[in-house]
Amino acid sequence: MADQILSQEEIDALLTAMDSGDVEFSEEKEDVKVEIKSYDLTAQSSILRDQFDALEEVYDKMIGLLTNAFTTTLHRAIDVKIVSKEMVKFGEFLQAFSNPTGLCIFSMEPLIGLSLLAVEPSLLFSLIDCMFGGEGKPIEKIREPTFIEQRMLKKIGIDFLKEMERAWEIVYPINISFKKIETKPEFVNIVNPSDLMIIVVVAISSDEFSGNIHLCIPYMMLEPIKEKLSSSYLREKDLSNSFREELRYLLMDTKLKLVAELGETEQTIKTILDLELNDIIRLNSGPQDRLVLKVEEIPKYFGLPGVIKGNRALQIVELIEKTGAEQ
Repeated sequence: MADQILSQEEIDALLTAMDSGDVEFSEEKEDVKVEIKSYDLTAQSSILRDQFDALEEVYDKMIGLLTNAFTTTLHRAIDVKIVSKEMVKFGEFLQAFSNPTGLCIFSMEPLIGLSLLAVEPSLLFSLIDCMFGGEGKPIEKIREPTFIEQRMLKKIGIDFLKEMERAWEIVYPINISFKKIETKPEFVNIVNPSDLMIIVVVAISSDEFSGNIHLCIPYMMLEPIKEKLSSSYLREKDLSNSFREELRYLLMDTKLKLVAELGETEQTIKTILDLELNDIIRLNSGPQDRLVLKVEEIPKYFGLPGVIKGNRALQIVELIEKTGAEQ
């Protein structure tokens, strides 16, 4: 401990340096309070984002189909792309839209529930202007759509959903039905405000205008088929399809035994023992009756006996069901 104590000369030198400013010192700063927010790693919103990998293929195909559809309908080059994909509560989603907004409600059978397509007001009026032969320049003031403009909104929604239905065929076939249109977000109540929604924002743009269409699908609608929308399911599906074709090719060269039964009868052992040369056994079918053709001992077809180029033959006339009954 003695070597840690300063001598008097060292103390005087330190005090002199402090007085002259050669040594700087500062007061101890107060601890800065850091705001800590709790984060639940098991929260539903943090888990759901990776459950629908297969939808990426749907979105990619949908973008290509929408690009062609809008370009053909509007008679001008239209650029379509996805700008964001997120999962938010339905109430928060609706708060982002003003009144009026082009809202299209639709179903996705056999999935249960309703989904929503939201067209931003500025984009809606630009698209309608193009459909009537205009340039699609944005209007200065957003107003309530007229009856005719609402009918055009319905057409835009139906065209969008038609291409979306085609895109879904690669993962899960659905039948999309347009239900109704609405222009006031507060009147849309397809799910509870706290329910999670999968939101896909599609950007539509040309030289004169640009805007977004928001695709809103409830998570609970897709939850029953989430296994079929996973990337692992698609890989297994593709793998099984490849093996199926290979097995089908190999089975084409497989040899099978076909037997056509001319008929049958029941006799006693005594009758069989008494049979002699040129005796006739009476069968239960005649020349005009259909015969049963068996494939590996399994009845598969009905046929009529005959002769072709001197060879005995059988003409297949009907398929036998698995239960053995005729179709």
